Amino acid sequence: MKIGILTHHYINNFGAFLQAYSLQQAVLELRPNDEVYIIDDLNLRHFIINVGGWFRFYKDKENISNWLQKIKLPSTFRNARKAHMNLTKRCYKTSEVNALKLDCIIVGSDEVWNYRETKGNAKIKFGEGLSCNKLIAYAPSVGNISGSDAPEYVVNGIKKFRAVSARDELTEQLASGIRNEKIYRVVDPTFLAYIPDEEVPGINQPYIMFYYCDGLSKEQKEVIFDYAKTNGYAVYGAGENDKKYTKTTVNLTPFQWVWMFRHAKYVVTGTFHGVVFSMLSHRDFTCYMTNPSRIKKVGSLLKEFGLSDRQADGSANHILSILKRGVDYQAFDRVANVKIEQSKEFLQKAIK
Repeated sequence: MKIGILTHHYINNFGAFLQAYSLQQAVLELRPNDEVYIIDDLNLRHFIINVGGWFRFYKDKENISNWLQKIKLPSTFRNARKAHMNLTKRCYKTSEVNALKLDCIIVGSDEVWNYRETKGNAKIKFGEGLSCNKLIAYAPSVGNISGSDAPEYVVNGIKKFRAVSARDELTEQLASGIRNEKIYRVVDPTFLAYIPDEEVPGINQPYIMFYYCDGLSKEQKEVIFDYAKTNGYAVYGAGENDKKYTKTTVNLTPFQWVWMFRHAKYVVTGTFHGVVFSMLSHRDFTCYMTNPSRIKKVGSLLKEFGLSDRQADGSANHILSILKRGVDYQAFDRVANVKIEQSKEFLQKAIK
């Protein structure tokens, strides 16, 4: 069987890369005799906007030296995709995807079903125009969409899928209302497969790590820097810049990014995959979000694993108090192991 994965793999983002890579690896483990590809379908508008974003210069947080490191990231991601993803030939049209003659197409994960997101929304990810009869949705997300205003192509598309799962509550509600059936809640693909790591050179002391906690004020971040200095911690940003970080660690491969999570003392993040990799790495973490989509996605994730108390209110004192309060990872593992097996079972049954 020829199986294709249709997702936002082309986006230069650590979570986007790792969820696509992990789903590829998970399907390969479940179906070792099948051909498994990531469909190199390029949403050109989405791709260009994403690449352009890495070239912005933030004068309050960056200097020329670390900006020059940051703008290398699109090339770093391109090389990682070539090395670690089994890509089909490049496709720009649905007809070109159909010409691949795939027996099964898995759509997901991430916000592939956020039909209000003007940059990345694509009708093909709702199955429109696809001739493949075996369409599966694995862990798609609608972002922060709620309500019943879905366009006709979304409704008809979701009905077309052979099997549908959801990564969060809002996606589950939307799909359940459209299909009038129970929707499987599954874990993000990064839970399903072993992900290797690569050491980041020059890191030799315990550290607090930030990953895109964008809404945190400069003043509150300063308090955390002072705490780190007093207690002998370095401070790094995994794939992000700040002139006050101990060292520039922005131009990371995806597997170096994983390494930084696995070796951090504490993690402060504002993203879905920042929380996922904190949990998978058994790190003490906290999260603070201001982006509505992230609030919904991350809130649903934390609730699912009984970790809603890891969400901070944006004050440094609250962040530090949460970090010092350890996570019960034995309890987390018990829940996660069950969900992982259920998610693999969903995939296996859907593909057959």
